[in-house]
Amino acid sequence: MSEGWLGRDVISILDFDREDLEVLFEEADRMKSLLANGSVPKTLSGRIVALAFFEPSTRTRMSFEAAAKRLGAETIGFTSEEGISVAKGESLADTVRMLDSYADLIVLRHRYEGSALYAAEIAVHPVINGGDGRQHHPTQAMLDLYTVREAHGVIDGLTYGVLGDLRYGRAATSFILSLGLFKPRRVYLIAPPSLEPRAEVMMLIERLGIPAVKARLEDVIGELDVLYVTRIQRERFPDPEEYERVRGAYRVTPSTLEGAKRDLIVMHPLPRVDEIDPRVDSTPHAWYFRQARNGVPVRMALLNLVMGGGAS
Repeated sequence: MSEGWLGRDVISILDFDREDLEVLFEEADRMKSLLANGSVPKTLSGRIVALAFFEPSTRTRMSFEAAAKRLGAETIGFTSEEGISVAKGESLADTVRMLDSYADLIVLRHRYEGSALYAAEIAVHPVINGGDGRQHHPTQAMLDLYTVREAHGVIDGLTYGVLGDLRYGRAATSFILSLGLFKPRRVYLIAPPSLEPRAEVMMLIERLGIPAVKARLEDVIGELDVLYVTRIQRERFPDPEEYERVRGAYRVTPSTLEGAKRDLIVMHPLPRVDEIDPRVDSTPHAWYFRQARNGVPVRMALLNLVMGGGAS
């Protein structure tokens, strides 16, 4: 058990260093082994995890719920603002105070940037960011890196392509920034002009020393070890007409991958719409469903480390 994780808030992937993540990955390996053997100890028995999802979620919410229950914890929470007192005008601060009094840890998803940090400043118990605003989704980045490590055995020295909505997509941004904790050979930023990373993100990329350059997929497909694809997120666009202009701007098909390395992995945080052809699912490149399955052992490891579940 790492003392560095105990009681810690998880707000941004940039709050962690490589050693932190290596501890997490080793614990996730252990959790995966325990799951396979059907011998997961109930290290969090008697604890309560609050799942405060102000935005819709399937994989993040359900994998956190599954992770908590596998470890013996109970869960409480909600999946939208409807049906809770926020709909009556209650402030985020008061909602957080209420949840903090009921639970031992809060997982928060919110549409506004900085919501998780704000909650962490109010709450006594740890807060885990389940995705807020357009930039931070740290636990997604953690399981993404874990998946790369599983597929290639390393994270360092690989060539990455990140394709899609790099302007509004928080999963893509968190993944790109997380690579600054390792030593990628190259990171290609592949997006329609209107969906390229925002200026403040490009400044962070430069400050972190990430060897990132803009590119077209057809020009770099043969170099890639990892192709990380994201959907165009309609719900993040401030202007519906802007979304309509870029909808369907890219699509990965089997023919797209014809020049790829044999061990290229295609990842996607899901859900997908039409940016990955379903025919790719049957190729050895498809890793997005394995990536999604990794959400449970990685989040089990995270909960166990933060809540002090021990290593029984």
